[in-house]
Amino acid sequence: MKYVSTRGQAESLDFEGVTLTGLARDGGLYVPEVLPQFSPEKIRKMRGKSYADVAFEVIQPFVEGSVSDADLKTMLDATYGDTFRHTAVAPLVQLGSNAFLLELFHGPTMAFKDFALQLLGRFFDHFTTEDHKLTIIGATSGDTGSAAIEGCRGRKNVSIYMLHPKGRVSDVQRRQMTTILDENVVNIAVDGTFDDCQALVKACFNDHGFRDKVGLTAVNSINWARVMAQIVYYFTSAVALGAPDRKISFSVPTGNFGDIFAGYVAKGMGLPVETLAIATNSNDILARTLETGRYSLGTAVPTLSPSMDIQVSSNFERLVFDLAGRDGTQVQNYMDAFQADGSFEFSANELEALRASFVAGRTDNDATKAVMRAYQKKTGYIADPHTAIGLDVADRLLPTSDIPTVALSTAHPVKFGAAVEEACGITPTLPAHMADLFEREERFEVMANDNDALQQRVLSGIVS
Repeated sequence: MKYVSTRGQAESLDFEGVTLTGLARDGGLYVPEVLPQFSPEKIRKMRGKSYADVAFEVIQPFVEGSVSDADLKTMLDATYGDTFRHTAVAPLVQLGSNAFLLELFHGPTMAFKDFALQLLGRFFDHFTTEDHKLTIIGATSGDTGSAAIEGCRGRKNVSIYMLHPKGRVSDVQRRQMTTILDENVVNIAVDGTFDDCQALVKACFNDHGFRDKVGLTAVNSINWARVMAQIVYYFTSAVALGAPDRKISFSVPTGNFGDIFAGYVAKGMGLPVETLAIATNSNDILARTLETGRYSLGTAVPTLSPSMDIQVSSNFERLVFDLAGRDGTQVQNYMDAFQADGSFEFSANELEALRASFVAGRTDNDATKAVMRAYQKKTGYIADPHTAIGLDVADRLLPTSDIPTVALSTAHPVKFGAAVEEACGITPTLPAHMADLFEREERFEVMANDNDALQQRVLSGIVS
């Protein structure tokens, strides 16, 4: 399997190369040169298989030539057999006659990011040596950070610097990161927004001298391995509901577009996906794009669903590449316009292709709380605010009829306990493995939104 950059100028790489590189050297994102194609019969044979076994079928074509089948099976069995608290790994919960919720919070940090980052840490171990070490600089709006740290903590050939926007993540999210005291983990609270954190990461990657000196790679979803791992649960849930003999629609709460892009890839591989619904909060750049055809920067505002408080959706560039006919020059032109003016406009044909696969809706704070209350009252189910947005958009934009709808539940409600209490009058309790979270020692540094300061901090760690 070979991978190409969305901007068309960087060299093509194999899976090991894209995993260790993260962002392409031309500033683009890596995508497969050609997607593997799964026949209906191949999908049908996934029925009744364990999550790890389906993961092997889905992931193996993407890593071929870089990871042996035996090593891949070992990594997948360790990832999905030992670290998730539910035997189904990603269980479905029925909330209506043809409406389902896909629970993705049974991993160690109680968020969907565990599905990819527990595996990515194992890929890093597989590809690194004492003489070839990695430095990770990542940005998080809440869940990526804890999942990345959990997946990489204690790994002898990896150092991880995780940036989060100071005061803009929940207390549980922050403590899940800052109470990890392993020597290879550095948490940094940046005075700014998630978009500022993400811009710092991209600036580090675009400084090729710094990048090469520290052996920089990414754990954000700019790293293809993140998206790849998330494709699996679209297959497992769809097969459980009758695929390939029934179509399925998905509603995905998303800010950075990685999780829903995984669903788009699954569809491109042959999974019978009818509609993908982009579920956003008031930071609605993606919903506005579908409405107007213009991808236009807004101002990030804090909400009850902070993991989606994003205005620059990095993974959207991967979709833009497809919409533009895989023309890297056109993508570069769009990204240059966005960098210069904060917007670009799709052609009529591109917008038509976008709307053929996606719908989009937004849910503000008041509506989010109303949905949380309504579902708790009618089903007894307690949803976190991100999940509630997915449910709301599914209810409004994905009429069930004879097509099952699946809303993705991206985080355990305890991670946003204050929002749950405000909406439902219920205080979720931490699971046993995190019962003492608020008693643990915290360690993090506060830093200005300053790329030079960040690079100096990383270099000082390398030197020491």
